[in-house]
Amino acid sequence: MTDDLRDKIRAFVREQLALASAGESFADSDSLFVSGRLDSASAVQFVVFLETEFGVDFAEQGFDVTLIDSVDAIMTLIAQKTDLDAPAA
Repeated sequence: MTDDLRDKIRAFVREQLALASAGESFADSDSLFVSGRLDSASAVQFVVFLETEFGVDFAEQGFDVTLIDSVDAIMTLIAQKTDLDAPAA
């Protein structure tokens, strides 16, 4: 299941990078927001995606961009919220 989850997140990241004209190539550990590749409008899309698809409640825990700054960070966030073991990259 975690491989499917990671693939779903990667596909969403690719889509957001393409929409932002920020290229589609990335590694799971690459910074998406702190690096400036994606902006605050993209962060909103990530929040909606994570809340809708995985039940992550940012209103409950608060928002910190570092929680969604890479595929690896997103996997860790989802694992914490769903009790999955986040696989190593």
